[in-house]
Amino acid sequence: MLVTLAVALAILAGGLALAGAVNAWVIAQGRAVTFAKAEELPSRFTIIVPGAFVAGDTPSDVLEDRLSAAAEAYAAGRGARVLVSGDHGLPEYDEVRTMRLVLMKKGVPSEAIFMDHAGFRTLDTMQRAARVFGVGGAIVVTQEFHLARSIYLARAAGLDAVGLKADKRGYLYARNYAVREFIARVVAFADVNVWHRRARYFGAAIPIDGDARLTHDAGTAEP
Repeated sequence: MLVTLAVALAILAGGLALAGAVNAWVIAQGRAVTFAKAEELPSRFTIIVPGAFVAGDTPSDVLEDRLSAAAEAYAAGRGARVLVSGDHGLPEYDEVRTMRLVLMKKGVPSEAIFMDHAGFRTLDTMQRAARVFGVGGAIVVTQEFHLARSIYLARAAGLDAVGLKADKRGYLYARNYAVREFIARVVAFADVNVWHRRARYFGAAIPIDGDARLTHDAGTAEP
């Protein structure tokens, strides 16, 4: 019994050590290309904003801050297109519609905003950016807790990616985000290196330097 317990504890300790090492490695990959201010960023053609929860036309605090930071990067001339990528798996739930409307209210023109309706996971967002939209260089805009994994997955998808921190306030569930992200980084590493997982959907190409209206929801009113 004691031997079995000791073996179980040793396996657990080894697993935690491995998870910690993967986390440290993923974080280190993005550290040198992460920036705190839009003015510090190198230029890339596309600014990518991963989705997060919305309630109708109201973004969550996390998403609001990502969109604000993306609008700042666009205004600073660091990117020519903004790709918003989120969950639109159900007709009644549309993250990217809300993201586009909020960006327009922040001064980003409609013709510069491309919508990826199948960004169900960060992995999907980055692989679709590369394969569907033909993105080469990208600025990924998200909170610091999510940024290292986002850059890692972007670069694994072949994007020349840098990151912009979108932390503009304290977040209610910050501790939960940190715990979840510790696990998510390990899963992302395994997705890339073990399971070789692919996005749920790809589909026809929509070049990021083409017509953004091809991606817009039909009948969406301009603000």
